[in-house]
Amino acid sequence: MSGALILAQASGVTDTGLAAIAGALVYGLAAIGPGVGIGLVFSSAIQAIARQPEMAGQTRATMFIGFALIEALALIGFVLSFILQGAGG
Repeated sequence: MSGALILAQASGVTDTGLAAIAGALVYGLAAIGPGVGIGLVFSSAIQAIARQPEMAGQTRATMFIGFALIEALALIGFVLSFILQGAGG
């Protein structure tokens, strides 16, 4: 047996505990990408509106569509973390 497996058995690590850690990691990592993406979308939209104020309406609509699509990734990660919780327990 490997040392990590022996340590896990001795410390009482369970599948439920590992599923909880996995769920937290999945959601934490799933929130990083959309956070960066949303920052880039709003940054680019602000720059575009500053350069061409007459296109502000179209740029704003495109910005919110991009925001919704990126935010969907974070919600998928959130749901996946609950699925992992259910699989472990």
